Amino acid sequence: MAIKAYNPTTPGRRGMTSEDYSQITTRKPLKSLVKSKKQNAGRNNTGRITVRHRGGGVKRHYRLLNHNLADGLKLTVEAIEYDPNRSARIARVKDQHGLYHYVIADTSMTVGKTFASGAAAVVEASNRLPLSKIPVGSQIYAIEINPGKGSQMVRAAGTKAQLMAKEGDYAQVRMPSGEVRRFRVEATAALGIVGNVQHQNIKTGSAGRNRRKGIRPTVRGVVMNAADHPHGGGDGGRHGTGKAPRTPWGQLTLGYRTRRRKSTDRLIARTRHDAKRKR
Repeated sequence: MAIKAYNPTTPGRRGMTSEDYSQITTRKPLKSLVKSKKQNAGRNNTGRITVRHRGGGVKRHYRLLNHNLADGLKLTVEAIEYDPNRSARIARVKDQHGLYHYVIADTSMTVGKTFASGAAAVVEASNRLPLSKIPVGSQIYAIEINPGKGSQMVRAAGTKAQLMAKEGDYAQVRMPSGEVRRFRVEATAALGIVGNVQHQNIKTGSAGRNRRKGIRPTVRGVVMNAADHPHGGGDGGRHGTGKAPRTPWGQLTLGYRTRRRKSTDRLIARTRHDAKRKR
């Protein structure tokens, strides 16, 4: 997939790039697999802002993806579609029973391609198998954390993981971050690389483009008043207070561990920070 550049007709166009949509085969989603999506502007059920810098944006409809394909399905790709709710492309597929599904499209999916799910499927790109049936060294995506729950990891555009080893009931997988993590061998994953690889190279170019995505402006703490942020106040100096960086609520932001799910630490064979420590 190529990156589309624009002529610098305006300051906003200068340096702006966008995705090439030539891979998309239809602009009309399947109505039975679409539902309305409410914009909550980063607010929770009590109306308080829990995620800052959200609001506005164009109206979207949510595509109902099937992250837990049943065993024994043989699926045929009928269309590659754009999904406004994720960075990856999605594929509209039809199984042997005549039912339609939306799945994440990988780099090898084209209209007319067939693939399968289940332990009996062959080792080919796009097929979904248990980790116990996938050869060591294979590139995989859409990995289950809990067997039978559906894929939850490695689903963003251009991402891939690698199956490194199998030891007893667990398989070691190197994640896109560099972390080596253990998964149950019964957990399933799809073979290949998530499509839309060039997504990370897109340059937004203008503030208005972010507003249409529902992203509101971000203001630096050092330009605020002291009452509004720990970095605020001062006489206009460029270095601020000299204190350690903090959030608006006073929590440290550098060198402060914020990981909460310590119950899953036992599944991490090597953290993503190990490579940095060896330098």
